[in-house]
Amino acid sequence: MTITHDDGSVEFRFYRPGAQSVTLAGDFNGWQHACFPMKRCSDGWWSYRFQLGAGTYQFKYCADGEWYLDYAAFGLERSPYGWNSVVCIEPPKHAIQAA
Repeated sequence: MTITHDDGSVEFRFYRPGAQSVTLAGDFNGWQHACFPMKRCSDGWWSYRFQLGAGTYQFKYCADGEWYLDYAAFGLERSPYGWNSVVCIEPPKHAIQAA
């Protein structure tokens, strides 16, 4: 699942209680799955939070070397390499009002 926070950051959350490691990869980081290691939470969830500019991005989670989609995100899109999850980040409200 993805959560957009008031400060403009987006949090990616993935439930995989038995995983030893989980990373986040997408077109926002060149699909480098070792780049964004997720933090294990005590309740079985893994989390990674960062600032991401307005736009639509494709991503997946990599848990212990296996790729996973996020069905609780904004949907799925097909790419030349298969299906990816999608997150949509809206422009800040002050940017919309100024337009």
